[in-house]
Amino acid sequence: MEEIQISADLKNQITIDQAWYYKIVPSGIQNGVLSFFCDGDRINSDLKSELEIMLGKSIDLVSEKAEKVEQLLLSFYPRSNANFNLDSASNETYRLNVNDYSFIETLVKEAKSLNSSDIHIETYGEKCRIRFRVDGVLIDRHKLNRSEYPGIINKIKVKAQCNIAEKRMPQDGRIRFKIDNSNLDLRVSILPTLYGEKIVLRLLGSDASHIQIEKLGFTNEELERYELAVKKPNGIILISGPTGSGKTTTLYATLKVLNKSTNNIVTVEDPIEYTLDGINQVQIKEDIGLTYSEALKTFLRQDPDIIMLGEIRDAQTAQMAIRAALTGHLVLSTIHTNSAWGTVNRLVDMGVPAYLLSNTLNLSVAQRLIRTLCPHCKKPIKLDPKALPKNYRHLSIETHYHAGGCQHCHFTGFKGRKAIYEVINITTELSEKIKNSTTSIDDYLKENKIDKLSQNALKLFEEGETTLEEIYPYLINEN
Repeated sequence: MEEIQISADLKNQITIDQAWYYKIVPSGIQNGVLSFFCDGDRINSDLKSELEIMLGKSIDLVSEKAEKVEQLLLSFYPRSNANFNLDSASNETYRLNVNDYSFIETLVKEAKSLNSSDIHIETYGEKCRIRFRVDGVLIDRHKLNRSEYPGIINKIKVKAQCNIAEKRMPQDGRIRFKIDNSNLDLRVSILPTLYGEKIVLRLLGSDASHIQIEKLGFTNEELERYELAVKKPNGIILISGPTGSGKTTTLYATLKVLNKSTNNIVTVEDPIEYTLDGINQVQIKEDIGLTYSEALKTFLRQDPDIIMLGEIRDAQTAQMAIRAALTGHLVLSTIHTNSAWGTVNRLVDMGVPAYLLSNTLNLSVAQRLIRTLCPHCKKPIKLDPKALPKNYRHLSIETHYHAGGCQHCHFTGFKGRKAIYEVINITTELSEKIKNSTTSIDDYLKENKIDKLSQNALKLFEEGETTLEEIYPYLINEN
């Protein structure tokens, strides 16, 4: 299984319906002859003739064991959890029918069933493709004809209420679907490129009722420190990390805990990724001047108890957040830094006075998402100490796990992601360090047994939940 690779071009020779109905998987194409792996018991002249008529190509059937064909189907043609009947080739095909106006909904259903966060629709000269981001990694899903591509772009523009005549400037829009009795929002981003417009659809789950702070990935000690900080009536709580590291999910889990009838909670976001009853949410609209800082000015006249800013992007927003905290409000926000303590240096660089920051910052959190191994197929192997960074070669780890592949994980070897955190409460001692512009607090973290991102990543590796490749970047980038 590990040796067999099927390109997106080859895979798209047939639809998911056809693959499962005929129990065939393409193995290659040479001199115009398309070859398929097929269960040896099913091979006959009638099957070969039917496939040649249907596909319009010469067909060669390669005999394989039924078990292997089943594994290949599960790997390269995974059936979704969406409500599609894939038992008959005569049904509506699961492959995109770009002439059907509902093809976008079909595409979104497929992405949602695979727990994808983004859909990339892009063109490179004569090549057009659709990729899904699953567990943080982009995978090829569909190949498109170049002649069909402009029609696809226009259909998405119409649904997203964008200007179909504008092809030179970037555009943004939104599409809302109702799938399986749940609402789903799509944030649409259109970017002009050398060969045409590229579209990225971000899938936003609109309901935050299922998010629970206890299940995010905090250790017991980290959760205790975090909950202690969010119970304070004022101050700032900041969560740092790159795009797609789960910061917004952590914020909403926090708001869910704080969401009481006695609190007035207001948020300003771009985009609004979740909705919660009882919370007043505002969408940023920079084209009309509704920025983070402008929204925050108005918030202070709305008698808020708790304010959530989607992101601190500039000095003006940072200073407004400090002002809100100083006037008795609890402020939650995100920021892009490499570590929890790096947030302090970042805000000082933005022009926030160190003495004000030391008096208002309650908690700084760094967060990342790490792919976890599929428990059904992970394989133990002996660890070569030389594979670890130099600072970690002294560790007494004899075995570790690497990705296998099975039907439970679509033969990727990974299933889901887990958050790791670095949680630092700003104590009196740390407040003094902020005032004194201390750049490193490694000694303080060791004395107070506060784990860094690298240590939590290493724990996942030692417990056999992830691979060395997944945690390696954190081991070599501790600062």
